[in-house]
Amino acid sequence: MEFPQRSLTVSDFNSRKFKFWSFLSMFLLVFVHGYNLDVRYMQPWTVPGEPLNFTTFTEYFFANGIFRFRIPMLFIISGFLYALHDNKPYGQRTRKRLRTLLLPYVIWSALGFGFTYFLELFPYTRDIVASSNIVRIDESRTLLHDYHWYEMLGRWILIPVPYQLWFIRVLLIYNIAYPAIRWCVSHRIAKWIFFSIALLMWLGTMGFVFFEGEGLLFFSLGVWMQKTNFNIDVPARWLKPLWWGTAFISLAAVKTIIAFLGQPVLGNGIFPVLSLLHKLVILSGLITAWYGCNGLVNWSMQRKWFVWLTAFSFMIYAVHAPLVAYAIEALFAVVKQMPCYRLLSFIFLPLTIIAFAVGTGALLRNLWPRLYGILTGGRGM
Repeated sequence: MEFPQRSLTVSDFNSRKFKFWSFLSMFLLVFVHGYNLDVRYMQPWTVPGEPLNFTTFTEYFFANGIFRFRIPMLFIISGFLYALHDNKPYGQRTRKRLRTLLLPYVIWSALGFGFTYFLELFPYTRDIVASSNIVRIDESRTLLHDYHWYEMLGRWILIPVPYQLWFIRVLLIYNIAYPAIRWCVSHRIAKWIFFSIALLMWLGTMGFVFFEGEGLLFFSLGVWMQKTNFNIDVPARWLKPLWWGTAFISLAAVKTIIAFLGQPVLGNGIFPVLSLLHKLVILSGLITAWYGCNGLVNWSMQRKWFVWLTAFSFMIYAVHAPLVAYAIEALFAVVKQMPCYRLLSFIFLPLTIIAFAVGTGALLRNLWPRLYGILTGGRGM
C-alpha cells in the first residue's frame, strides 16, 4: 500500500529553515576539516593518541562531536525536498541532477586534482602535499606524480582529491535510485525491512558499493517524512529539544573524555563504545538543532547579510578542501612557536577560507555569472 501524495510545498519558515541549515552545515564542515590534532583522519571511533588538555578537548568535542550532525541533516533535507516533486517526470528530474550534481562534481574534482598536481611541481609545496597524506597510496607513493594513469582516472572520477565531494556522488546515486527508495519507504512490510537494513548499516558505519549507511538512512528518512506528512514544525512529546539538547552536549563531552582517557580501561572495547556514542550524539544533535534552534533561524534569516551569505553555501563546500588541509601544514610551519597555535588555527583558518570562498563566489557571480552557474549547478544565482 502506497502513501498518498502529500503537500507539494513547505511553509515559508521551513523553507528558510532548510536554507539556514544547509548553509550552516557547509560552514561547520570547514571547521571539521580544519581539525588539526596529530591524528587528523577522523572516524567515529578515532582515538586522538595525545594528552587531554583544553585545546585537544575543544577540537575533538566540536569537530568529532557537536558538529557531526550536519551531514545527516543535509541528507534528510535533500530527501525531503526531492520527495516534494514527484509530479515531475523521472527522466526530467534525473537529467537535471546530472547537470546540477554530476557536472559540478567532475569539474571540482578536476580542479582539485589540477591544484594539487601544480603544488607538487615545487619543493616546498610538494612537501606540504606529501605530509597531508591526502593523495597517498602507499609508503612509496605519496604524490599524484607517482600515480599510474588509471589511478589518476580513479582519483578524478571515484575518489576525488577534494574529498568532500563524496557527498555529491552519493546524493546523485540516491536521486537516481529514488523510485526504489520511495517504494521501499512507502510499503508497510518493505519499509520495516528497508529501514532495519539502513539502520544497521548506519550503526555499523558500513556501505554497499556506493550506498553507505549514513546517507542511505537519512536520505530515506527525509523521503519518508515528506510522504507521511511528519510534523516538522512542532516536536512530539518524545522529541522535546530541551532533553535532547542536554543529552547532545553531555554525550559529546563523555565521548571526548573517553576518546582521550578510556583506552587504558576499555582496551579495544573503546572502539565500539566511541562508535555508539557518536551515533547518539548525531541523533540528539539532529533533534536539538531542528526543533530547538528556531529562534536562531528566525534571527539569522531576518538579516540581509546572512541571507546573502547563504547563497554561497556551495562555494564554501567546493572550495575549502583540499585547501584547508594544505593550509594547516603551511600555517603550522610558521606559527608553531606561538602559544595556543593549534586552537587559534582551528578557529581562524576555517574563517579565512570561508571568507575566501565567499569572496571568490561573489566575484565569479558578478563577473562571469554563466561560469558561476556551471560551477555551482545553478545554486545561489
